[in-house]
Parts: sequence; structure tokens; C-alpha cells
Amino acid sequence: MNFRFCVFAALSLPFAPAADGAAPAIPDFSGVWGRTSVDYEPPPSGPGPVMNKTRTFYMRIGDDANPILKPFAAEKVREAGAVSRTGVNFPTPSNQCTPWSAPYAWRALEMQMLQQNDQVTILYVGDQQIRHIRLNSRHPGRVVPSYMGDSVGHYEGDTLVIDTVGIRPGPHAMIDNYGTPFSEKLHLIERIRLIDGQVANRAAEQAERDSGRVEVEMGGASIDPAYKGPGLQIAFSVDDPAVFTTPWSAQVTYRRSAGPWEERVCADNPHNYSTGADVPVPQAASPDF
Repeated sequence: MNFRFCVFAALSLPFAPAADGAAPAIPDFSGVWGRTSVDYEPPPSGPGPVMNKTRTFYMRIGDDANPILKPFAAEKVREAGAVSRTGVNFPTPSNQCTPWSAPYAWRALEMQMLQQNDQVTILYVGDQQIRHIRLNSRHPGRVVPSYMGDSVGHYEGDTLVIDTVGIRPGPHAMIDNYGTPFSEKLHLIERIRLIDGQVANRAAEQAERDSGRVEVEMGGASIDPAYKGPGLQIAFSVDDPAVFTTPWSAQVTYRRSAGPWEERVCADNPHNYSTGADVPVPQAASPDF
């Protein structure tokens, strides 16, 4: 069965009513959700994402031998890893204040989802990145590439399914934390749903073992220890034949955040925590007024 065809077909259909004629319940994703790791979690089976060789947040060396990578993509991962080995972080959308295109945006350590009848808006705490997903809509016949791409979505029972195309690679663009590139051919499908709280805790703990823990003082989310409700899982699939040898998938897990929503504006902070140096602030040679 052609997965891509099925997704587009589903997006063209209206939301089916419940058996008794009432509108089906929409899952409630509201509130502030947090993570303590910025990397992707491998899928239950099949090809998965580039992972961190060092299993630490502070040394970003991706597995360039992952068979999903075409040769030039593997070289990009090696180049980024070589920079990281020197103790300096290589340029990323996060540390260079450039757009966070999905799925890279799921590195955000806090996020919120705003659900309306005709759209879902996702707020990522890093630089206040914003995505808009039109519900029960279609991609236009000609998609104009943009940094966030064109996203349409629909609910399938307890799951929000988002289909995104037309993502324009921006400055320092990458699909993960290891310099892996992507092209304008990227086709991203995300499935967002609530999961059991204990399952979410175990997934988050495994992610910390795989990729390192981000402490609160370094920007990690403060997870509410008293919260007994569900977690939030984003499972996504990536198809980009210009960069990858095969489609692959991954997931990320969020838990309820205990802290308030913070404004983290990259451009307001000239200090580079990786090198310990201050970045020169642009200055005008003469006044413009």
C-alpha cells in the first residue's frame, strides 16, 4: 500500500462523525510540555535517525555510519562531529538564531499547542518559533517553499496527523542535532497523541541514557513530579530521496512541565556558552538618524 497516497487521501476527507451522530471528541493537548533531552528516540522498528555517538548533550557527534545517509549527507555529519570534537559547537539553527524547521523544531525543551476548529498552532520555546497547521485542508497545487513549510492536518481518533511539504532549507538548516541536511523534497508526517504517563517517563529516561540529560539550569524543562496524567508523543516519518537512502522514522516524548512558559530570545544573548566568549554585537559606524 502506498503510504503517501493514503495520507493525502485521508486529508481530503471531512472528519467523520461518531456512530451516534455526535462529533467525535478531540484530544486535548493544551498546557506546557517539556523535555530533558533534545534528541530523537529510535522507532520501535525499521530505519531510525542519526544518534549521538557520545551519549552526552555536551558533545554532538552523530553516527555518520547510519545507513539512511547518502554519502554527501554522511560527510556533513562527519564535518559537524569534527568541529564538536574540538570543544566548540558547530553552527545550528538553535545557536545561530535561525529558523527551526520541523522536525528539527522538536528539539525544543518546552512547547505548547493551541487547538482551534480550523487550525492548530504550535509554539516552541526556542526563539519563540511558531508553526501553523490548517485542519481538514489540502496543500495548494503549487506550494511556495518556506522555512516552516506548508502543514495540513486532521484528527484520526485520539491522534493529530500532520502532513508537511515545501520546507525550505534555511541558514544552517539541518534535520537533527548532528548537521544532517535536508532538501526541498522533504516530506514529513507527524502523529501526535497522548500516551500513558508511566510510558512517557520510561521513554524520557531512555532518551537521557541514549543522548544525555539537559539540566534545568542549561535550559532543560522542569518536569512536574506530582503530575500523574498522560505524556505527549510525537512520532514522525521522514521521506527525502535527495538526502536519504530510505524513508526513516523517529519519535520524541514530552511530559508535563512544572515551570512557567519562558521567553528565550537567542538574539538577546551574545554569550556563547560553548566557548565561553562573547559574540561581537553588530554596531553602526555612524548614526542613521
